Amino acid sequence: MTEWEGVFPLWKDAGMTSHDCVSKARRLFRMKRIGHTGTLDPDVSGVLPLCLGRATRIVEYLQELPKTYEAEMTIGYATDTEDASGETIERASEVTVGEADIRAAAERFVGDIEQTPPMYSAVKVDGKRLYELARAGVTVERKSRTVTIHSIDITDIRRQEPYVVVRMTVVCSKGTYIRTLCTDMGRSLGYPAVMSALVRTGSGPIRREQCVTFAEAERLAAEGRLADKLVGIGEALDFVPRGDVSPAAVAPALQGRKLYAKAVRLEAPPRSPEELFRLYGEDRLIGLYRMDEAGETFVPVKLFT
Repeated sequence: MTEWEGVFPLWKDAGMTSHDCVSKARRLFRMKRIGHTGTLDPDVSGVLPLCLGRATRIVEYLQELPKTYEAEMTIGYATDTEDASGETIERASEVTVGEADIRAAAERFVGDIEQTPPMYSAVKVDGKRLYELARAGVTVERKSRTVTIHSIDITDIRRQEPYVVVRMTVVCSKGTYIRTLCTDMGRSLGYPAVMSALVRTGSGPIRREQCVTFAEAERLAAEGRLADKLVGIGEALDFVPRGDVSPAAVAPALQGRKLYAKAVRLEAPPRSPEELFRLYGEDRLIGLYRMDEAGETFVPVKLFT
């Protein structure tokens, strides 16, 4: 049986939960050790990287990376779910906001912002999911949390009577609710607003153009070409600075021992004491290491040999 290892760049179809995707991938690859790197709502399609085998050990690093979304915001009405699937709870009689005001509002939301998780979300309060409480008609107080919006690029603004529809590309941190961003942006303009469409086009190092659907994956599997789509662990960790171990130090490295700093050639000097490095020996990824406080040795954090 094939021992799969790497990141499978799945394009999730709308209608599936992230858990559904993991379950289906386990059947496709005939293995249990699979994890995803960031939940996507069932109604949302897009990039959902799945880590296979030993690649599950890098989920914690990949899920912290920025996500990219193509979103549509409709200004003029609001729903209880903050997206177009919910019940309308407010509607503006007219929308007169202009392009300059919309672009200025987007700029105000770039950076670290506070968001209050929507009631229809998977966040837990006192052991219960918020969406479970919301479906029971219960509204509870939620703590706001800080998220980071790296950029908002407005790509289209059009009037769709009686509303104004805005298309934008958003790059943001883990834990950001795009529907809440749309709602808050609308409020800042003086109008109710909802997220009317959403697609995730990037998650960490995995981009839309790399991805395959399950239907495509099954075809590739039948042709014996599914392995060609996997992203290797080292490639998936390309955002981590690289270091190369001297030939004499490769054997100790493979045994999980500390390495003298002089035995490692880094691409760039360390930027912080806690920085991780991908160390290679003879063009083979050995593992992730940190330099000790004295700067004299590299200490293994995770080994992939």
